[in-house]
Amino acid sequence: MAVNVTLWLAAPGFALRKAIVNQLFGPKMVAAQVHLRNGQDWNLARGVITQVNSTQLTLREAGGKIELIPLASTTVVIRDATGRHLPLSALAPRWHVVVTWPAIGPAESVDVEKIPRRTAGTAG
Repeated sequence: MAVNVTLWLAAPGFALRKAIVNQLFGPKMVAAQVHLRNGQDWNLARGVITQVNSTQLTLREAGGKIELIPLASTTVVIRDATGRHLPLSALAPRWHVVVTWPAIGPAESVDVEKIPRRTAGTAG
């Protein structure tokens, strides 16, 4: 498992990352903490963005836990349906995402799983 996660965290292509998340953690994964053989600790969390700015994302996990996740200009945002990269500024409340970040430091990636449709009378 550590080898697979290492490959996933080593900036592979989008398809490999998606396949490994689904294989190891499945679509029902809410959160995981991964300890690699090399001593690195990583966090994964799936949830809904409640607040976001250029330096921090607030995520509400399915179990109700709130995660405050630091962001940086190096954080990669990947649109799930297309695999294309989006600017960090595109993130918005109500988006469903999976975030990967080291125990110390900003998020490495935000994989967008669902962008909710806008409805009449809402801002997003």
